[in-house]
Amino acid sequence: MAKITYIEHNGKEHVVDVASGLTVMEGARDNNIPGIEADCGGACACSTCHVYVDDSWVAKLPAKDAMEEDMLDFAWEADATKSRLTCQLKVTDELDGLVVRMPEKQI
Repeated sequence: MAKITYIEHNGKEHVVDVASGLTVMEGARDNNIPGIEADCGGACACSTCHVYVDDSWVAKLPAKDAMEEDMLDFAWEADATKSRLTCQLKVTDELDGLVVRMPEKQI
């Protein structure tokens, strides 16, 4: 289980416990957190679960694979360093304390 903080574009924070084995996207979906649409259901076939990872977490996460990199090309105002697709971030105990920020919109 990991405690993850999701921050909406307007600054509203949602701190939730997400079970290990789920993705950060599923944690948002299961807790009705606005700002992560996840239109493809987690298949890495869209960019509607795009977030900006807090600076302190960028180096702690697994590297992006080629498919995630390709999908991020379609994300709203993607940042080469901080942008991630939450469907590609598997929750483990090591992610306890993760902070992600939603973009202004998902496309």
